[in-house]
Amino acid sequence: MAKKCAHLVIHGNVQGVFFRAYLRDRAERSKITGWVKNCFDGTVEALLEGEEELVQQIVDWARTGPSEAEVKKVDVNWEKPKGEFKNFSIVY
Repeated sequence: MAKKCAHLVIHGNVQGVFFRAYLRDRAERSKITGWVKNCFDGTVEALLEGEEELVQQIVDWARTGPSEAEVKKVDVNWEKPKGEFKNFSIVY
């Protein structure tokens, strides 16, 4: 199966609702590598690398997020995977 890389910016009420932790847990279960972080403008940014179908599932989940979140929009940029990550982490 093909590898894909998705760079996400999630807009809305997405900080302080465990969005990063939920996304990390989903990524780890799916063997997706990359990172997720809160941004100063109130968005959450993530980079996901892995099997295309599994990355797409997380992108789809991010459009709703955890029940506490209010996602307004998700910007998705598909990039060529670089294979530079060994795991998935929360960046502080």
